[in-house]
Amino acid sequence: MPTPFCYVAMMRLAFGGTIFEWRGPAPFFFVAVPEEESAQIQAVSALATYGWGVIPVRVELGDTTFETSLFPKDGAYLVPLKAAVRQSEDLDGGDYVDIVLTVRLES
Repeated sequence: MPTPFCYVAMMRLAFGGTIFEWRGPAPFFFVAVPEEESAQIQAVSALATYGWGVIPVRVELGDTTFETSLFPKDGAYLVPLKAAVRQSEDLDGGDYVDIVLTVRLES
């Protein structure tokens, strides 16, 4: 009997956006993934998510590369930016950033 295997592929998306702050019990900072790129992620989300619609990604922002998970929001996705990332890149709410996302896809 043949051994089952899975394919692993990567999806890379580049876009820019403005950092915004969401104030809840603790402040969080995000960059919204644009509509077109969100639709591309949504199309392959079943191959990428580990549940609850959250998509694990690698993010390249300036000189910083980090792992995080995209948050689904109103049919699109948000990239969370931890304080350590914002501090290392000297960023704050309202700043415009260029981002490269890598989504790992498995089948």
